[in-house]
Amino acid sequence: MAHRIRVFVDYWNFQLTINKREASERRIADYRFEVDWLGLGHWLARKACERIQITDYSFDGINIYTSYNPNTPEGKRFNQWAKNILSKGTGVSVECIERKPKNFPQCPICHLEIKPCPHNGCGAKLISTVEKGVDTLIATDMIRLAWEDAYDFAVLSTMDRDLIPAVKFLKQKGRKIIHAGFPPLGTELASACWASFDVYRSRSEIKRPHKKKI
Repeated sequence: MAHRIRVFVDYWNFQLTINKREASERRIADYRFEVDWLGLGHWLARKACERIQITDYSFDGINIYTSYNPNTPEGKRFNQWAKNILSKGTGVSVECIERKPKNFPQCPICHLEIKPCPHNGCGAKLISTVEKGVDTLIATDMIRLAWEDAYDFAVLSTMDRDLIPAVKFLKQKGRKIIHAGFPPLGTELASACWASFDVYRSRSEIKRPHKKKI
């Protein structure tokens, strides 16, 4: 019987990490690596099986967890892309949650909130958002799907050490988790997993192909 492989990916953790690594490699300030998100799940499953030397396997889907800012045009467009394009991919399941407003910074002396920018001539309101709940969603789904006997091996791609307790729990229950990472980042999580491999080393294989102009 083929080994069932399920993939779990923290979208922003993956995207921002590969962006930073590529920018550093090119020695430039910023770079946007165009990930082939529709093909990423199949690729991660294949690479994980190569790492643990398994040839008889089935890709049983990828769960992608992401977030968006509902108060910006860019955030709204991203949410539409996640729901209408990304989630329509074969075997792709997407959780796209709203980012929550971040608390304003406080003065360490009077403890009052600093809402406008204090720099002369600016005064812009300091508004930012924060992603909450993605690590909890990943852990919950990994445990739930294991409980439902929906996979034999899981591939996990995030550098978030908050997933370590879930990984250790699943290991105790006999589930093998393979970490798809960007070493040396995420070393603690990779160590908690049954095996791991370096995504960045083969990054050219997951770069989104550009359509040829006719």
